[in-house]
Amino acid sequence: MISDAQWTALLDARATDPAAIRRAYQARRRRTQWLSERGTLFLVAADHPARGALGVGGDPLAMADRRSLLDRLLTALANPAVDGVLGTPDVIEELLLLDGLHDKVVIGSMNRGGLAGADWEIDDRFTAYDPTAIAGNGLDGGKMLLRLVDSDPGTVPTLESCAAAVSALAERGLMAMVEPLPYARDAGGELVLQKDAAALARAGSVAAGLGVTSAFTWLKLPPSPDEVLGATTLPALVLGGVPSARLSDDLESWGRSLRHPNVRGLVIGRALLYPPDGDVAAAVDAAARVLRSAREFARSGEGDRAGADVGAGGAWDEAGEGVAG
Repeated sequence: MISDAQWTALLDARATDPAAIRRAYQARRRRTQWLSERGTLFLVAADHPARGALGVGGDPLAMADRRSLLDRLLTALANPAVDGVLGTPDVIEELLLLDGLHDKVVIGSMNRGGLAGADWEIDDRFTAYDPTAIAGNGLDGGKMLLRLVDSDPGTVPTLESCAAAVSALAERGLMAMVEPLPYARDAGGELVLQKDAAALARAGSVAAGLGVTSAFTWLKLPPSPDEVLGATTLPALVLGGVPSARLSDDLESWGRSLRHPNVRGLVIGRALLYPPDGDVAAAVDAAARVLRSAREFARSGEGDRAGADVGAGGAWDEAGEGVAG
């Protein structure tokens, strides 16, 4: 728990000592490699608020309570199985000031301009970290959201910007984490996630080809069938998406995709930070066990591969990242 003294110190640093943030970036102890000793990468995600996506379940303002969010993040990061965090500058800097990111992988979220529900949502401008800041601040990589809508011209500048970011990160030897999601507009103009394997495999293939090299590109994908996960050799991480009513359903969905040899880990936000029973530590521990078990399965080469063929929906609903950040 964040103590009152820690919270007051954080607020005072924000108001009176902005240079403390630069010092915190510089003082952070970095890991020497992205993957854990088990060959996995487990990140917690907290870049939803910067896109205006604050709701979890029935609470539209759940993530608006910053002290609660930070406390939940620190609880998750305290688990040794959690390798790091994905977030926007404000969240990352608060965690730095709370001394919570030593020896952790830190991925900076980059394009947050496609505000949830906005008319221009698909034209997802880069409004947070850029490659220069990610490198200069000693972060380990950058994440970008790539929503593909064939009927929306806003897809084009987002594609181009993501390609440039992939190239710039690779030039610096930093991870480019791309989250490709195919969408279409329904009769009412609402964005609807395309969950079929053909659409997801197409989106992943487009993302894999961005930039001047794919050497440092990782994909962030929903729980998907083998033909999606096997459409590229790039390493992939399974995203959590919108939490279901039962954490056990989420865990089962993630676990099936985690058995695929391309999949190296998890990037989970609300499902672990705001579990139905409120027990963040227990939710994180359960996800860590699923990851460990699935990775052992994948490395053994044993078992029924058909068991890994899960529909692209699983615990994910039509909102996906596109609405809930």
